[in-house]
Amino acid sequence: MFSNIGIPGLILIFVIALIIFGPSKLPEIGRAAGRTLLEFKSAAKTLVSNEEPDKQAAEKDKTAG
Repeated sequence: MFSNIGIPGLILIFVIALIIFGPSKLPEIGRAAGRTLLEFKSAAKTLVSNEEPDKQAAEKDKTAG
């Protein structure tokens, strides 16, 4: 989805964010976005690790039966 943005696109997004939010709010917004991304990655990793035992149990049932 974001693979074709490139450097000029990122600079444009940064300039627009700077105009909209101002220089004093940008660090706060960046921290909030970083925390949100970290929580999302953590939740996704937990979800995947919770599915692994279920997948292994299903495979055991297939091979046993």
